[in-house]
Amino acid sequence: MRTRWIVAPLLASLVGFPVAASAGSGPGVVAGKIPLSLETPTGLTWDGHLLWVADLDTATLNGVDPKNGEIVRKLDAPGYAPMGLAWDGQRLWVLDSGDATVYAMDPATGLTVRALPLDSKSAKGLAWDGKALWTADARSGVIDRLDDSDGTTWKSFPSPLAGKRGDEIGMAFAGGKLMVADRLSNRIYRMDPREGVVLDSFAAPGPYPTGLAWDGSNLWNVDYETRTLYRLKASADRPWVRSDPRHEKLVYRESWRSFGPGVVKTLDVYLAIPRDLPSQELIGEPVFDPKPTEIVADRWGQKCAHFHFEDIAPQQTVTASMRVRADLFKVRWYIDPEKVGSLDDIPEAIRTKYTEDNTKLVFDDPVIRKAVKEAVGSETNPYWIARKIYRYIQDHMHYEMVGGWNIAPTVLARGSGSCSEYTFVMLSMCHAAGLPARYDGSVVIRGDDASRDDVFHRWVEVYLPNYGWVPVDPSGGDSEVPAIRAAYFGGLANRFLITTQGAGDSETLGWDYNSQAHWTARGRVKLMTLKAGDWVPATAAAATRESTGH
Repeated sequence: MRTRWIVAPLLASLVGFPVAASAGSGPGVVAGKIPLSLETPTGLTWDGHLLWVADLDTATLNGVDPKNGEIVRKLDAPGYAPMGLAWDGQRLWVLDSGDATVYAMDPATGLTVRALPLDSKSAKGLAWDGKALWTADARSGVIDRLDDSDGTTWKSFPSPLAGKRGDEIGMAFAGGKLMVADRLSNRIYRMDPREGVVLDSFAAPGPYPTGLAWDGSNLWNVDYETRTLYRLKASADRPWVRSDPRHEKLVYRESWRSFGPGVVKTLDVYLAIPRDLPSQELIGEPVFDPKPTEIVADRWGQKCAHFHFEDIAPQQTVTASMRVRADLFKVRWYIDPEKVGSLDDIPEAIRTKYTEDNTKLVFDDPVIRKAVKEAVGSETNPYWIARKIYRYIQDHMHYEMVGGWNIAPTVLARGSGSCSEYTFVMLSMCHAAGLPARYDGSVVIRGDDASRDDVFHRWVEVYLPNYGWVPVDPSGGDSEVPAIRAAYFGGLANRFLITTQGAGDSETLGWDYNSQAHWTARGRVKLMTLKAGDWVPATAAAATRESTGH
């Protein structure tokens, strides 16, 4: 990103997944629900026949028939504050938050057969992975894998909201992934237990999600406030799912004013033309003013409207503008790393085109080579190559708008940069690692639906075989909170109109995006330029037309 007013004496794709009419539905869709007769339901687990629900007020464990919600078993909990529940195939494990202890119970007899004092004093969540117990402690911001013989910690990594206020209570393993419910963000997070990272998340069905359970096909969630058991869809219908449509109108313009005293002989302005993508659908064709001289495409397939102006006199202003109406969507890619193909599965045309070196990347530089070696190591899975590069950049850089758009080695060595410079570094490292990557450039809704953007935003897309092009925003996701990092890997908000896709050195846009211009002059000239996008909600725009007759 950079300021778009400039005053100087001389200012010397291959398509991924197609957009379908239906974007499918993602995990977390409610497939069924069962009201409970319990006042304070907390922990939840599945024993192969019954859903066991802990009730905090009565300190009981309740076996619920998932077909009708009837409580068919009831056991006294081993402590007075039962929170997390887990099932290991033989025993019912109960995490008591008051005792900071995990108890093992024989459900057939109701006898407590083991007690494991915890290192953590504020853990609430509990899960069983088939071999060991796991706990979640939001106050400490950690998830621990435990030795079930003495309660000591084998492995720890940050909880989804570590570093930010959260309350992770529900836990369950589903398909080898650790699911964690947080009642403050009202989201359910999917984590990779091997790497200890959040993969993605989805909204919880109720306002106070506590326990989670996996029955082999469905994810179950109990909600403390609604006193309801929810049966949730566990996977997405397609690689990406979109929601929250936003109807907007954008007027984007690039204006140039000459202060002379010479004459600007030629001015060529190129406005990038947006198209339908998973995160956006255009309503009609863009409207240009004045009429473009021609429509051209660069080597990345990016179309631009080309405007040619001649003999611009001192004190004269010329403007090229584009009006776009579009539906913008929040989009989330749901990716299983083990289902991502290998680097060898990437189509050769994409590999060749989107792993090249160029003027901003300079990936043969020792700074980039060293960074790739440190970040990627022996990793071969394209998903984890991208995730490790993403995290490496965030660990070694901080956001700062300094100077211009420097080349990737300079930016990484300096340790700071703008969104464009974060993008250059990630492109450089991905290309050096053999992973295809390109960028998206956009105009951004800045807070209010009616707003002006003259700063803009750019991020990366990586190509993952079996999933296609996936958005990755290394500057937007630069946070110590795992959930925030995950939100910007494979996720987009509904506040961006993507105008530009490419990988730099464009014949029309160079390394710019949204628009670019080239000019010639006779004599000395001073020029001022403004690039800006003005947003109006489409509903408001329609109301204005109706009231004014325009």
